[in-house]
Amino acid sequence: MDIIKQLKWRYATKKFDTNKKLSPEKLDTLKQAFNLTATSFGLQTIKLLIVETESIRQSLLPHAYNQRQVTDASHLLVICIQEDVLDHDVVNYYENIKDIRKTSEDILKPYREDLIKMMNKMSVEERQQWSKHQAYIALGNLMTVCAVENIDSCPMEGFKASEYDKILNLQKKGLKSVLLLPVGYRSEDDMFSDFAKVRKPLEEAIIEL
Repeated sequence: MDIIKQLKWRYATKKFDTNKKLSPEKLDTLKQAFNLTATSFGLQTIKLLIVETESIRQSLLPHAYNQRQVTDASHLLVICIQEDVLDHDVVNYYENIKDIRKTSEDILKPYREDLIKMMNKMSVEERQQWSKHQAYIALGNLMTVCAVENIDSCPMEGFKASEYDKILNLQKKGLKSVLLLPVGYRSEDDMFSDFAKVRKPLEEAIIEL
């Protein structure tokens, strides 16, 4: 597959075909891709919420400024961050390393303690901002995987996160919504799908030393 060709094919889909749905296999690919996204220290302080239920998406629509991608796409992906990063998150992460890699406690202990110290030096707001950086990495990864899989997507920051958090009951899950990614298949009459990409010439975008 020509990855550059697929990235040129990709665009921020404005109009989805409401009759076309992702197969379970395609949806599983996106789940796996999200979980395999690189995150700082591998700590994974982000979660993916997949919303398919029509009634829930209708209730979310006004809080995304009535952007129809929220309801018309096959699925709405909501990328969330943890409200905070606590000591037990770090401890659990290193326990997972121990279980999977069979790494000894003697090797892991100093790394675990250093990471706990680093997190404790941050404020809650700083830890949330740190997690948001990971959310954007996940968004980019999902968009690329969508392009490779011929799945259309539309990255969205334009929504009222506090209202999404209420409707999706995220506070009880210890989460905050950060980004939206409706995914599905473009409508044949979406005129934006045929627009040529507008990008700077490579020599203006790339610096080689």
